Amino acid sequence: MPERSHRAHAKTRAEDIDVSPSALAAQIEALTAERDDALRTADEYLAALQRERAEFQNFKRRTSEERMRDLGLAGEDLIRKVLVLADDFDRAIEARPASIADDPWFEGIAAIDRKLRLLLDSEGVTEIDAAPGRPFDPREHEAIANVPDADRPEGEIVEEIRRGYRLRDRVIRPALVAVATGTDTPS
Repeated sequence: MPERSHRAHAKTRAEDIDVSPSALAAQIEALTAERDDALRTADEYLAALQRERAEFQNFKRRTSEERMRDLGLAGEDLIRKVLVLADDFDRAIEARPASIADDPWFEGIAAIDRKLRLLLDSEGVTEIDAAPGRPFDPREHEAIANVPDADRPEGEIVEEIRRGYRLRDRVIRPALVAVATGTDTPS
């Protein structure tokens, strides 16, 4: 008997459903509108998620670049300090008395200087060419003296006063140079 009551109940429910074309069209229209709203909402959520993801990727990239830049600045600051030591070695080697030129102690000092130069080289530090006879380049050289010289064209380096250095592709310390002014006779 229970099976009969379920069938009767289902039959009653089936009879209650309005299957007229206008009712079905209204239901289809309502369901289509509901689907369209759900798709529109899904598209909005997807677009918002894509924007957030892109913003997060940009944030990660920016923070990574800032961290690398900050590390580079810290490294650059340390390299500048080491360059001061390299200058001291340059002066010590250039001012050595001839009497100790072959002394093993002095050879030890020269070996330390070579190690320091290799360390700087391994970190991407290279010397700026400021040899006499090269043209003055304000991006790499800083003129601290003008030397009247009739034998040299104006703007040619006469002497390197202090070495300049580049860290990878950026000048971190320009070379200090004396530059020819051409002739010392007034025109």
